[in-house]
Amino acid sequence: MFKKGFDNEKYIKTQSEQIRKRMSRFGGKLYMEFGGKLFDDNHASRVLPGFEPDSKLRMLLELKDEAEIVIAVGAGAIESRKRRGDLNITYDLEVLRLIDLFRSVGLCVGSVVITQYSGQDSADAFRAKLSSLGVPVFLHYKIEGYPSNVKKIISENGYGKNDYIETTRRLVVVTAPGPGSGKMATCLSQLYHEHLRGIDAGYAKFETFPIWNLPLGHPVNLAYEAATADLNDVNMLDPFHLDAYNVKTVNYNRDIEIFPVLSAMFENIYGHSPYKSPTDMGVNMAGFCIFDDEAVCEAAKQEIIRRYYKALCDRRRGHDAGKEIEKLELLLSKADITAADRKVVAAANEIAEQTGAPAAAIELADGTVLTGKTKQLLGAASSMILNALKHLAKIDDSVELIPSDLIEPVQSLKVNYLGSRNPRLHVDEVLVALSVAAARNRTAAKALSFLPMLKGAQVHCSVILSGTDSSILSRLGIDLTTEPDYENDNLYHL
Repeated sequence: MFKKGFDNEKYIKTQSEQIRKRMSRFGGKLYMEFGGKLFDDNHASRVLPGFEPDSKLRMLLELKDEAEIVIAVGAGAIESRKRRGDLNITYDLEVLRLIDLFRSVGLCVGSVVITQYSGQDSADAFRAKLSSLGVPVFLHYKIEGYPSNVKKIISENGYGKNDYIETTRRLVVVTAPGPGSGKMATCLSQLYHEHLRGIDAGYAKFETFPIWNLPLGHPVNLAYEAATADLNDVNMLDPFHLDAYNVKTVNYNRDIEIFPVLSAMFENIYGHSPYKSPTDMGVNMAGFCIFDDEAVCEAAKQEIIRRYYKALCDRRRGHDAGKEIEKLELLLSKADITAADRKVVAAANEIAEQTGAPAAAIELADGTVLTGKTKQLLGAASSMILNALKHLAKIDDSVELIPSDLIEPVQSLKVNYLGSRNPRLHVDEVLVALSVAAARNRTAAKALSFLPMLKGAQVHCSVILSGTDSSILSRLGIDLTTEPDYENDNLYHL
């Protein structure tokens, strides 16, 4: 849908160079707090068109001979069975997934550290499980008065109680399954222990957003606020950087609030602070790789709208999203946009109003908007996908891609044997039927071959889709929004 505005190859090259510069600055060892997602940073790819979801991973691969990874996970998150929102898996399972993924590309996973530990049984069980799998595990404890009681933190009763994490490489990347896992505290604890051992170690922070050298009100930075509306993160001008250099840069509230404490910690460990501002700590080069600001702005505005619709649907599902919605409405105003600026919204809702049934609309990469109606055999999303494939393959709309004699047996299976009340085919069922049809029909095969072309398409549906349909559209790389309404008045929805 969006034209590219971000140079991905330049990013990988310049980001790797910047990290090497920071490593050489400290001479010995660099602990780098790594925020965001390494393998599947879909938010960045949506707001910076041209950014590949695995860009940060590819950047790390440039440094793999010098880097090892430490994964931090909070004991409280394990105990509460906290989940990663996009994958819907618990943090402990996400740790295992990350280890597998890192190892699969040749990156060294040194260890796992369980942070904020205070004897939780579930944390002990997870520690035992990791140990049985041959993964070294270390414990970092809760520190009373953290982060304000610097004197206690920088003492034997503070960081001194934490396990020293054994590392072997110059660059130690500290990452986590999600926010609030204790990445920064892990890095600082290690600096304390390395200093006791006479090792010259430094700290740096790698966060993609907000982008420090874009204006405060730039849509990309507003989109970051939209993405973290549930955390109540707020972008701010960095007052420490402005005071030190008379240069305006953007950071976010949590880093700015904690910086005086960090400075005090550095001074206690080293006798001086290596940084004059939170911006100084960062190594993010993303802002230098934008070559089409207009394209990036448009993509970011669309992301804000998508986040707004997500929050509306979360409220409809019974989640407490009131404050999140209020913030997103403010961000829409700041970006000077409304939900009407998403083309597919009006297209889907218009068809729904005309037919009195759920409808869907898709915007393809060339700007074409197509719709899908609820039919006797197909749901609106399924119908829309088939219409889009016909358009891309230049197949006449009157052509029946999937014969009725293929759909009806699937319907019979659903209703008569699997107990489904909805006989219409979901998107995954339609794609399976299309694959079967493709084996004996060249036209169906041609349509199926265009399925990868749907990646990056924008879709809106007049009702909240089933989990199955939403999941399949996501796996196809389609960005989905829906109206905050269900197709029926049932209380229970899958």
